[in-house]
Amino acid sequence: MKKIAVFVDVQNIYYTTRDTYAKQFNYRKLWKMLSEQGDIVVANAYAIQRSDDQQHKFQKALKHIGFNVKLKPFIQRSDGSAKGDWDVGITIDIMEVAKSVDTVILLSGDGDFAILLDKITRDYGVKAEVYSVLALTANALINASTSYHQIDEYFLM
Repeated sequence: MKKIAVFVDVQNIYYTTRDTYAKQFNYRKLWKMLSEQGDIVVANAYAIQRSDDQQHKFQKALKHIGFNVKLKPFIQRSDGSAKGDWDVGITIDIMEVAKSVDTVILLSGDGDFAILLDKITRDYGVKAEVYSVLALTANALINASTSYHQIDEYFLM
């Protein structure tokens, strides 16, 4: 059975599905589909920690599905802008796991991950699949993936 590692850029998926479809992503449906393709040995969901009940319910639901939820504090800058980026953390975790799995699945449309996918497919021979909203995904990321899966109505609730 093939070993699968799943990495979710939660903020990216939340905002792209909301802005494009005005709907939420169905993580349970994704999990069921991926479980039928192999053994999910790592499943990390990277989110920003906020003190609101809706976020806590969402994070609890992700854990119930089987995700390890990694949280980073939400930082509000004095100029009003916000910081809450998991790119480096996701990259480190993927680099550590890619050597020991058959497939890395990334849920994000962020083109910064293209270099990472190029490296792991070339150096470790792992398959790199991307799930994202096509209209808000960098072409470089699509091109760097072994296979690209568009998030559409099938994955929404």
